[in-house]
Amino acid sequence: MKISSAFAALAATIAVAPTAIAFSPAPRSAITANAATALFSTVDDKAEVREYFNNEGFNRWNKIYSDSDEVNTVQLDIRDGHGQTIQKILNWISDDGDIKGKTVCDCGCGVGSLAIPLAQMGAKISASDISDAMSKEAESRAKSMGIRNAKFYTSDLESVKGKYNTVTCVDVAIHYPSDKMAEMVGHLCSLSSERVIISFAPKTWYYSLLKKFGELFPGPSKTTRAYLHEERVVRDALKKAGFEVAREEMTGTNFYFSRLLEAKRV
Repeated sequence: MKISSAFAALAATIAVAPTAIAFSPAPRSAITANAATALFSTVDDKAEVREYFNNEGFNRWNKIYSDSDEVNTVQLDIRDGHGQTIQKILNWISDDGDIKGKTVCDCGCGVGSLAIPLAQMGAKISASDISDAMSKEAESRAKSMGIRNAKFYTSDLESVKGKYNTVTCVDVAIHYPSDKMAEMVGHLCSLSSERVIISFAPKTWYYSLLKKFGELFPGPSKTTRAYLHEERVVRDALKKAGFEVAREEMTGTNFYFSRLLEAKRV
């Protein structure tokens, strides 16, 4: 997509359906010039994310991550992009052919888009989300499919404990401030004995420009802040924790951008 057409599309849709992938505008109060510095120093991103995804955010994203027809063009595009990322992970794991009986910790599981198919492949799943509404929806979906080898619970990422063969964290880093990203990656690595799979919205000049443009058109509904991350920071954090990137992918649609890394312990 050319930059001009991307800008035009954003201008036409961002106010109607701000996304949580790359273009979520900050709340109006957060972009008030005189209060910006003080506000950003005191805002609790974690509380904001929890509140959003337990209420309006849950209603919006539950529709996106389902077969619901009650979505617009932008949301359909996001659904497609997220689905592509999930499928790439499933393809990796299927190609390896060794997930059955292994333990998987899915941090920020949402409605179970990754945890449920992994459970169907025979993995023992421990999946959590900061939103009680999200984790309960994931549990409900799994139960309706007769899945018994998956546990869903409510927890922020930092509070997740244990040791697992594989740790996954997909499309969650968008909610983490850049200065906390390395620490977050380090915590994910501490939970894994073999492999970490993580996705994030990469900080490039192009995506940064689109994000700034989107913030000029704040939507009518309050959303969470969106953070882009430098790939170098993520890779360095993985390396520091004793992991080496083994496979990587990039998914980019009109409104969804996600860098995907699989790192294995060395």
